[in-house]
Amino acid sequence: MAENNVGPLLRDDEYDQQLANRVHPADWRNPTPSGRYHLVVIGAGTAGLVTAAGAAALGAKVALIERSLMGGDCLNVGCVPSKGLISAARIAAAVRGAGDFGVACDGPVQVDFSNVMARMRKLRAQISKNDSAERFRKLGVDVYFGHARFLDSSRVDVEGTTLQFKRAVVATGARAAAPPIPGLDSVEYLTNENLFSLTKLPRRFAVIGAGPIGCEMAQCFAQLGSKVTLLETEHGILPREDRDAAQVVQHSITRDGVQVLCCARDLKISHQGGIQVSVQSHGRTYHISVDQLLVAVGRAPNLEGLNLEAVGVEYHRKGVVVNDFLQTTNPRIYAAGDVCSPYQFTHAADFMARIVIQNALFRGRKKASKLVIPWCTYTSPEIAHVGLYEKQAEERGMDIDTYVQEFREVDRAILAGETDGFVKAHVRKGTDKIVGATIVAPHAGDLISEMTLAITCGLGLKQIGSTIHPYPTLAEAMRRLGDQYNRTRLTPLVKRLMQTWLKWTQ
Repeated sequence: MAENNVGPLLRDDEYDQQLANRVHPADWRNPTPSGRYHLVVIGAGTAGLVTAAGAAALGAKVALIERSLMGGDCLNVGCVPSKGLISAARIAAAVRGAGDFGVACDGPVQVDFSNVMARMRKLRAQISKNDSAERFRKLGVDVYFGHARFLDSSRVDVEGTTLQFKRAVVATGARAAAPPIPGLDSVEYLTNENLFSLTKLPRRFAVIGAGPIGCEMAQCFAQLGSKVTLLETEHGILPREDRDAAQVVQHSITRDGVQVLCCARDLKISHQGGIQVSVQSHGRTYHISVDQLLVAVGRAPNLEGLNLEAVGVEYHRKGVVVNDFLQTTNPRIYAAGDVCSPYQFTHAADFMARIVIQNALFRGRKKASKLVIPWCTYTSPEIAHVGLYEKQAEERGMDIDTYVQEFREVDRAILAGETDGFVKAHVRKGTDKIVGATIVAPHAGDLISEMTLAITCGLGLKQIGSTIHPYPTLAEAMRRLGDQYNRTRLTPLVKRLMQTWLKWTQ
């Protein structure tokens, strides 16, 4: 494995070489600037790519600057490789459970981890065409590789070349940041930035942090055959999610063999012939030896070397300070994506970029606070959410009614043998107006879009209940929520009136 200017890649792997040739070509020559750019975009992750492509399509003169790999975390060390790995792990888990469906599989499941990772790298390289330097050059974007540094409010330097701009966008993203754990710096540990360069399955694997990344990878490696321990300082897993939904996921990952040690205290790491983890959980001390340790907690914005002080752009440890229009404290400079957003998701970065294009180039007044942003954790089952949680509604003084449909009562879930989970919707009290929803189920990330559309367009449970859904599907659970709401409208008075009408018309 080689650490170089394009990140941790396998030195002689054909797919990683293909990836690098597309998103950071070794023979790339930066263009010579000619005149002032309408927009200079720093960072070629999702936010930067969408901003650059969208602005260029509208006729703007655009420069895009990237110091490492185009595609950012999502393509290279995030969404794409992780979901490729998870897909293989789910297949392994499905084969192990085939007997429940009357399908015989002789012998134990054999996982060829080297081929699993090769498949992931192949698919990542295939997808990288969309984020390639050559594609963006053909879109009319001037692509520069190198470190960007603001000179003043109208100029930025890239490796000695000065670019003039009318507006600029900081879209440099964020990176993994290790927490202050005693002894952590004494061992070689993994983050999402080098996890996907593994070629050998660790026999014993520990994960620190039971957030989305930690839970996804803990379950994934357990399904692939590792003995996994998941450590979390708070109670349970996925502490930001709906507690009922998180418990469903915790039961599932425990069933897959993950040892969950929550309420972790006095965590220490040491190197004694390998990686040693010492931790207290619920009054008991554990001493665990592992082959690999994944740290999946903490993020830090990528702001080093940008010289933001020189242009009056305020920032703090969580990122660049922006207003609701994604404008920084320098009105000529905007920011989008993980570098400034509490919602560190690819799709959030995408839609923030669309706001930046309108506001920076066309004096728009689009607000980031108006975005309805769903998210999903890709465990088995998945857990997806949009809008407010019950606790958030309470903190805002909002009275709500909550409707729940268990999948154990949905025919498609019963037939598929996947009955764990539910759909939960919160509505303003006395109405059907949806203010938040959580789904825990297979394909929850796909199912949540119906609730997201409803919130975005002001639709309620009444409309969902009156919409025909194919039978049998998991989505029928949401129609049943509508049925639940409609039944609440059948008050004793309404029922008596209907009965009177039916007697009169008999």
